[in-house]
Amino acid sequence: MRIVFMGTPDFSVPVLEALVEAGHQVVCVYCQPPRPAGRGKMDRASSVQQRAESLGLEVRHPVSLRKPQPQADFAALNADIAVVVAYGLILPQIILDAPKRGCLNVHASLLPRWRGAAPIHRAIMAGDDETGVCIMQMEAGLDTGPVLMRQATPIGHGETTADLHDRLSRMGAALIVEALEKLDDLTPQVQSKTGVTYAKKIDKSEARIDWTRPAPHVDRQIRGLSPFPGAWFELEGVRVKVLGSRLADGAGPAGQVIGEKLSVACGSDGAVQLTRLQRAGKGAQEAEVFLRGMPMRLGTQL
Repeated sequence: MRIVFMGTPDFSVPVLEALVEAGHQVVCVYCQPPRPAGRGKMDRASSVQQRAESLGLEVRHPVSLRKPQPQADFAALNADIAVVVAYGLILPQIILDAPKRGCLNVHASLLPRWRGAAPIHRAIMAGDDETGVCIMQMEAGLDTGPVLMRQATPIGHGETTADLHDRLSRMGAALIVEALEKLDDLTPQVQSKTGVTYAKKIDKSEARIDWTRPAPHVDRQIRGLSPFPGAWFELEGVRVKVLGSRLADGAGPAGQVIGEKLSVACGSDGAVQLTRLQRAGKGAQEAEVFLRGMPMRLGTQL
């Protein structure tokens, strides 16, 4: 098929690679424009742009698709279908209608649960037992279109957003290739009106750890916000991110270190063992290594 690919972050890259490897003709790649990044705040191309250029594919990054010229340029590609994966722009109806067979979205949840911007984070933070990937026929609503294929997977007890992100990305890549192969035989399934939840964008205000919450909540917060933006606490005025954790036994005043292996008491239901941490301006470290440079003895109050 003649495919327009639309995606921006790391999550989208395996899908682009899978389409090329499957022999489809990716006639153009759309992604977000380069953004300032790093300490020098120099413009940096997105992961998708970098990979697309290495594959010799044409790349476009319009600021908007609501103006006549970008819409005409898109239509002139004469695509059979568009594949959209975490692109970052709302597609107006004229864009959705331009490819002969419309636009398919690879979405990282089991729709209608977790429509929206941050489905992986929200699934972990909510304590869901499973999540998955859906191939959805796009329409004007936010992730409301009929689903062509879906694949579920359990969420591991210790999985972080980073872990699940990579696994779902690979699943999505395989599933979209299968969906395109079977497209003529697939029956779109209208999403249920019950069980709808929205995965709103993660706000940095959600990242500070409240140790008075139950231990399972704190554990899910840490894992769901790892690696970005990273759940954090302060110790003697120093901000420390926690990028890995597990539930642990024990009790004590909320926020107090109660175990040699950096177990911290929570408001109820036990404690949380911190397994991977990062000081501001430093790299992430396993807890044992971290404690050599910043000791937190028994009784330390976070």
